[in-house]
Amino acid sequence: MSMTYTWNVTAMKVMDQINEQGQVLKNAVVQTYWEKHGTDANGNEGMFAGATPFTASDVPEGEFTPFEQLTENQVLGWIQAVVVGDYAAHVDAQIQKQIDDQAITEPPLPWAEPSAA
Repeated sequence: MSMTYTWNVTAMKVMDQINEQGQVLKNAVVQTYWEKHGTDANGNEGMFAGATPFTASDVPEGEFTPFEQLTENQVLGWIQAVVVGDYAAHVDAQIQKQIDDQAITEPPLPWAEPSAA
């Protein structure tokens, strides 16, 4: 069954960091919080919430984007570059499990006496 995914950043933590050249990078992103939502062809939905840490210690000052200029797409690109391979498969499996769990019901036992309503 096909699945459509959407991502969003829910929060970020920042701090001033000194890069390898000894320059202070103000409000460098050091932690991200994100969600990945999946919707199957029948409209059933599941979601995975994750957190991904980062460091700007290896970012040259000329390549550093100030916090105020960051876009969600840029930050999602960083996150998605980390969430690959086995971890991406785990995330997608958790979303699928949520969707599958929605189909589980708990009907009354067939031999149980009907309750008076």
